[in-house]
Amino acid sequence: MVFSSLFFVFVFLPVSLAAYYLVPRRGRNLCLMLFSLVFYAWGEPVYVLLMLFAVCFDYAAGRLMERAKSPRGRKAVLAVAVCADLGMLGFFKYAGLFAQTAAALTGLPVPAPQVALPIGISFYTFESISYIVDVYRGDAPAQKNFVSFGTYLSLFPHLTAGPIIRYRDMAAQLEGRRPTKAQFCEGCRRFLLGMFKKVLLADQLAQIAQQVHWFGSPSVLSAWAGALAFTFQIYFDFAGYTDMAVGIGRMFGFILPENFDLPYISRSAREFWRRWHMTLGGWFRDYLYIPLGGNRCSRPVLVRNLAVVWVLTGLWHGASWNFVLWGLYFGVILIAEKLFLLDWLKKIPAFFQHLYTMLLVIVSWVLFAFEDISAVFAYLRGMFGMGQVPLINDTARYYLASYGAVLLIAAVFSAPVYQWVRKLEVRKGAVAVALSCMYVLLFLTCTAFLVNSTYNPFLYFRF
Repeated sequence: MVFSSLFFVFVFLPVSLAAYYLVPRRGRNLCLMLFSLVFYAWGEPVYVLLMLFAVCFDYAAGRLMERAKSPRGRKAVLAVAVCADLGMLGFFKYAGLFAQTAAALTGLPVPAPQVALPIGISFYTFESISYIVDVYRGDAPAQKNFVSFGTYLSLFPHLTAGPIIRYRDMAAQLEGRRPTKAQFCEGCRRFLLGMFKKVLLADQLAQIAQQVHWFGSPSVLSAWAGALAFTFQIYFDFAGYTDMAVGIGRMFGFILPENFDLPYISRSAREFWRRWHMTLGGWFRDYLYIPLGGNRCSRPVLVRNLAVVWVLTGLWHGASWNFVLWGLYFGVILIAEKLFLLDWLKKIPAFFQHLYTMLLVIVSWVLFAFEDISAVFAYLRGMFGMGQVPLINDTARYYLASYGAVLLIAAVFSAPVYQWVRKLEVRKGAVAVALSCMYVLLFLTCTAFLVNSTYNPFLYFRF
């Protein structure tokens, strides 16, 4: 079940909200946990048992760690819990990749397990680890209430696609949240903004991105059109889904962390990663990069730390070597910026800083989009006119004529448009009425597109 579906918008969300606010306050976590499990079981009826196992296992690990009297005992619980969580993620997500790689390297018939990837396992596994580590460090107490912990790990607004919520940031909200009317209304507006990004922008841009995948020998212009379409698609797809998640969370009284902060206005790769998928970056920083030594170390160790983090960041995104290459790509760029390039960038005009960043980002999404490494380099050759590649062809003319306006709108909404609208929302009178009408029109338009559309993908369900 995806947020941008008619069933979710008109059935599941209203029913879950009604049930949540009708039950007594002390029963709301249980109500939310049950609805979250139904939400997950809707798409993964078998793997809901895996989710329940993760809840039970990590809840028990947290209680055991709190009761352990010696540092050695606490470390033992930490090691077992983290290894179990990573082992579960490794088996379901990476066992096939490693088996195929071992077979290719050794020539031996290494059997690859045929298991489906549980939706959202990369997200809730990292949240489980954050809970265990936070309890071990003393940043948060172990959760004594099983239902409260189950609500944290299974909460459906962020269950399948984030944002990744660290337990220490969520602990107080599990018991002390007090939903308000203003918060609920803000949640509705945020949900509608996410629907706009997902349905009216990302899904339309996907039409170009998917078609360019199969062009075979694109012209330079059609290759760039496809790369730009995917660049905007993946942003509005993921950021839109996150907006919907944050909005739903506020409807239920939760303040979920932000995940995107206008990444396409960045002037360096470093700034881009401070604005893109911020909860993932924060997780790797706090639970891997800093424990490795961070940047308070010698240059060789710093380079090692950044390389480890970015290889694992790439691998986190998918069980394919193109994701590792994508992580290494950004790792090399960020190491260069850290060592010398950033100082040089600050000396050139802001326009060229932005151009440099967007060029690197667009190329990175080509690495991300194609699992076949040879296809990556063939596409890049097409983008940069290497070989017998025409500048423009009929395909490029058709797609630019059909979707040029959508690309332009996507570029505009990559800027701080929503922040400008939010400043207007504090006004009263005609401006407030006009904005309310705009939100109603936005909802009706998104609904009309969903009724008429059979194509409603979500890229990050792969991860």
